[in-house]
Amino acid sequence: MKLNELRDNEGARRKFKRIGRGIGSGKGKTSGRGVKGQKARTGVSLNGFEGGQLPIYRRLPKRGFVNIFRKKFVAINIGTIEAAIADGRLNPDAPIDEAALRAASLLRKGRLEGVRLLAKGELTRKVAITVHGASAAARAAVEAAGGSVTLTGAAPDQAANG
Repeated sequence: MKLNELRDNEGARRKFKRIGRGIGSGKGKTSGRGVKGQKARTGVSLNGFEGGQLPIYRRLPKRGFVNIFRKKFVAINIGTIEAAIADGRLNPDAPIDEAALRAASLLRKGRLEGVRLLAKGELTRKVAITVHGASAAARAAVEAAGGSVTLTGAAPDQAANG
């Protein structure tokens, strides 16, 4: 095999179709667009136009509400924390907080308002966890293993429920 013998596989590259070059090409006259006029031109968007009839997006009522001030929490399961401890990414003797979770690559970079602890999985070691919020089942699971959960968010009764 020599460098001058290198070729693409047969059919790997399709030949460019020249449009608008006569009726014999199969793509002449309207160049595959089907019509002349406005729809044949570039930069025209007729999406949602229903021929003068009131469009469906205006006929349907507006519903719902999007809270632009909503806080974004990252959910971390206790099973994920247990797996990170088993892999050696988290130290069970040191307090586990948002900075430790970031260092263990359990949280992505970016803006977030806090971490919420959830109860999926099992925790077999005594750990001290500091998070913004935790479910009641997650707190019970950590405390059953001999650990503790410290909440930094709202009042403890709200953080346990929400």
